[in-house]
Amino acid sequence: MTAANRLRDLMADDVVYAPGVWDGLTARLAEQAGFPALCASGFAISAALGLPDAELYTMSENLDAVRRIIEASGLPVIADIDTGYGNAVNAARTARRFADAGVAAVFMEDQESPKRCPICVGDPVPVIGVEEAAGKIRAVRDAVGDRLVVIARTDTAGREALERAETYAAAGAEMIMPVTKTFASAAEWRECRDRVGVPLMATLTASTWVERDLTPDVLREVGVRLALLPTQILLSATGAMRETLRRLRSGEPPAQVSADALPHHDFVDLIGFADVEKAQETYLPAATA
Repeated sequence: MTAANRLRDLMADDVVYAPGVWDGLTARLAEQAGFPALCASGFAISAALGLPDAELYTMSENLDAVRRIIEASGLPVIADIDTGYGNAVNAARTARRFADAGVAAVFMEDQESPKRCPICVGDPVPVIGVEEAAGKIRAVRDAVGDRLVVIARTDTAGREALERAETYAAAGAEMIMPVTKTFASAAEWRECRDRVGVPLMATLTASTWVERDLTPDVLREVGVRLALLPTQILLSATGAMRETLRRLRSGEPPAQVSADALPHHDFVDLIGFADVEKAQETYLPAATA
C-alpha cells in the first residue's frame, strides 16, 4: 500500500494528528510516542538551518530533510512544499520528486514566492491570482495522480478564502488547508467544509486560537480530518536547549546540568544502538571455539 493510501485509510477512521518534525531524531521520537503520521514542518526545517520560515531554503534542501525523516520512521509523512518553488511547471516537478521520495501528502500555498510565514509578519501576505493558483494545483495533480494526497492552502481570509477553497477543490485538491488567520471561528471552518465538499486540514500552531479552540470534538464537527502540530516540538526543544546552554555558560557544573537531562543510556536505547549491534552480529563471522 502506498504511503498516500495509508494516510487516506487513517483519515477515514478519525482525525489524524501529525506533529511537526524536521530530522531523523524528531521523527523517531514522534513515532515512539505513538503518533500515526508526521508533518515535515517547513517552519521547523527552516529553523534547523538557522533561517526564518521565508522560503530561503531550496526545494532540494527541503527534500533532503524529508528523506531523512522518512528514513528514520515508517509513518506517513505530510510535507510542506511552500509555493511549489515557482510556477505550475516547477510545482509539478516538486510534487513528483516528493512522491518519488515516499511522501504521503503535500500542501502548497497560494502566496507569492518567496512565501512568508503569516503568523510572523504583518497582514496581509501577498498572494497570486486565484486562476494561477488553481493552475498550479491542476499541474501537481496531473503530475502525481493519486500518489499523493494533494492539499491546497490559502493564505487569504473570509469570503475570498471560501471562494478560493471552492476553486482549489474543483482544480483537484483532495483537501483544503485554511491557515491560522483564514477564519475567525469554528463556524467559518464548518462553512468552508460544506462549500468545498472535501475534508479540511488544520494547523494547530502553538499559541494561536486554533490550538486552543479546535478541540478534537470541534475538529470532527467542522470536517477536519488531518490536524498538524507544526511548532510545539520545536518550541519546546528550543526552550530546553537554550536553558541548558545558559546553565552551562553561567558556570553551573556540567554534572549538575546533566542530572536534569535525559539519561545517556535512555538516549542510546531510543536511538537504536541495540538494533544496530544485533544487525552487525548477524553479518560477522561465527565465533570459533
